[in-house]
Amino acid sequence: MSVGSVVLLRHGRTAYNAAGRLQGQVDIPLDEVGLWQAEQGAAALAVLHEPTRVVASDLVRAAATAEHYAKVTGAEISLDPRLRERSFGDWEGLERDEIEARWPEEFDVWRRGHEPQGVNVEARAAVASRMVEAIEAHGNDLGPSDTLVVVSHGAAITIAVTALLGLDPDAWRGLSGLNNVHWSCVERARSGSVTGWRLTAHNSGAGYAPDAWNAGPDWNLEPTSS
Repeated sequence: MSVGSVVLLRHGRTAYNAAGRLQGQVDIPLDEVGLWQAEQGAAALAVLHEPTRVVASDLVRAAATAEHYAKVTGAEISLDPRLRERSFGDWEGLERDEIEARWPEEFDVWRRGHEPQGVNVEARAAVASRMVEAIEAHGNDLGPSDTLVVVSHGAAITIAVTALLGLDPDAWRGLSGLNNVHWSCVERARSGSVTGWRLTAHNSGAGYAPDAWNAGPDWNLEPTSS
């Protein structure tokens, strides 16, 4: 792959995000706050990165987020199912407490950073493989001055960045998760470097305080009395 920069952007908020439900590959749309986040984040990202190509997960929350960025930048979007979120199998759509109550042993394994068995959760190595494969496929005909923007999902992005940095996605847990409509950026490392990529930004966003970002467009409105 010859592309010089890859920006990995997480989608906006959904009702499942707001409720603390594990989404995985459930195809759920952005909520009202998520649509606002997508608009604000697109404007902020466009100031920093002009895309040569934009590719997104085919799940609607990612595709809709990509559409906002494409509207600002004039880019066309292609969709790729390899960029979907990690599948969480039997746990998808459930809250943390529900998972812990129904699968206490498997949940404890997962909480300690290992792979739970018997609940159809997609292995981290499998996620890394398909994510990197997709990134390479969309970036292999681009040049060192080009930027590939990938709109995907929280777990999938952190796993992909881990793999791009030459780290073991099964064993290494050193990256924090991304907030909604925040991004990571990797740039091509210099010739002779130990790894092919270096991380230049992680969990960057539009500059709002976390509470304001999660509250949405009415965060700064004072309540009125009747």
